Amino acid sequence: MPRPLPRSTANPTDPEPWMTLLHVPIIDLRPYFGGTPEGKADVARAVDAACRHIGFLVVTNHGIDPALIERVSRLSRAFFALPLADKRRVDRPRDDAVRGFSAVGEEGLSYSLEEAAPGDLKESFSIGPPDVPDDDYHRGPAAGAHFEPNVWPEGVPGFAEACTAYFEAMSGLARTLMRTFALGLGLPETFFDGKIDRHISMFRVLSYPPQKEAPLPGQMRAGAHSDYGSLTIVRPDDAGLQVFNKAGQWVDVPMVDGGLVVNIGDLMQQWTNDQWTSTLHRVANPPADDARRDARRQSLVFFHQPDYDAVVECLPVCLAPGESPRHAPVTSGDHLTSKFVKQTTFGGTKATA
Repeated sequence: MPRPLPRSTANPTDPEPWMTLLHVPIIDLRPYFGGTPEGKADVARAVDAACRHIGFLVVTNHGIDPALIERVSRLSRAFFALPLADKRRVDRPRDDAVRGFSAVGEEGLSYSLEEAAPGDLKESFSIGPPDVPDDDYHRGPAAGAHFEPNVWPEGVPGFAEACTAYFEAMSGLARTLMRTFALGLGLPETFFDGKIDRHISMFRVLSYPPQKEAPLPGQMRAGAHSDYGSLTIVRPDDAGLQVFNKAGQWVDVPMVDGGLVVNIGDLMQQWTNDQWTSTLHRVANPPADDARRDARRQSLVFFHQPDYDAVVECLPVCLAPGESPRHAPVTSGDHLTSKFVKQTTFGGTKATA
C-alpha cells in the first residue's frame, strides 16, 4: 500500500485517493507557478499520484515558449531532410559519447533491458550540456564522456542556437518538475536542487521515417523500454507513444495541444524505493492501412539526468519501518553509462543501418 501523502497535499474530499490510474493524466502547472502553498500542494499531489500509478503525465501551462518549440521542430526537420552523407558528417563518435547523429537501426532500446529485438526504426540527433566550464569537475577524468563537446551539422542555419536554447529551457522546466516531485514526496521543495545543478542531461531529436516497407518481426519505431534518469520531457508531433499500465495494457499517451509529456526514469524509481514507477513505454508502428505510415514522425526529447556524482539511494521518507532498500546505491553517471552501452551494442557488435 503506498505511503499516505503529506497532510498538506492530501485531499479529504477524494473518496478513493489511491485508485490506480490506468491512463495518463493531464496536469495543469499553473497553480504551481502561482506560488501559493495551496496551489503547489494541489499540483504536487496530482504529480505524486501519477508517478505512483503510471509513471507518466502530460503537463499544460508549463511556461515553454511555443515559438521556441516550433523553431526547434522546423530546423530539426531540415536537418533530417539532409542527404545521409551530410548527416554522417556528425556521426556519434562512440558508444559512451552520445552526441551527434545516429542512423536508422543503430540503436535498440530493448537492449537496455537485455531483450533482443531488431534495431529501432528511427534516426536521432543528440546534444549534451552546452557552454561547459573548463574546470576539473567538468573536464577531469571523473567526468568521463558526460561533458563531451557537441557537434553541429553544416547547412542548417540557426540549428545550434535553437537546440541550445531548448536545452536551457528544458533544464529550467526539469528543475521545476523536480521541485514538484520533492513536495509530492513530503520533502523540502528544493531537496533535489543540489543534485541537479551540474546535470548531465541530453536533448535528442528523434525522427521516425515513413515506413515504406513492413517492419521486421518485433521491430518498432522505438522498442519497449524504461528511461534511465530522473525524468524525461517529450514533445511528440503525432500519436504513437504508448505506456504499459499496471493492468498489463498498452495505452496511448494523449495528444494535448500545447502539452508536454513527462515520465519518470529508473533513478527516480530507485530514489523512491519502487514507490514511483519507471514505466515501460514504446513508440508503436502505425497500422498498415494508416496514412501516418507514409509520414515522418518527430519527437523532441529531453532526458534529465542528475549530476554524475549524485548518489541515488533510497530516500528515508520512502522506507517504511522494518523495510529494506530494494536497490544498491549508484551514481547517476555510472548508471547512465551502463545503460547506453547496452542500447547501442548488439551482442557485442554495434548495429549498422
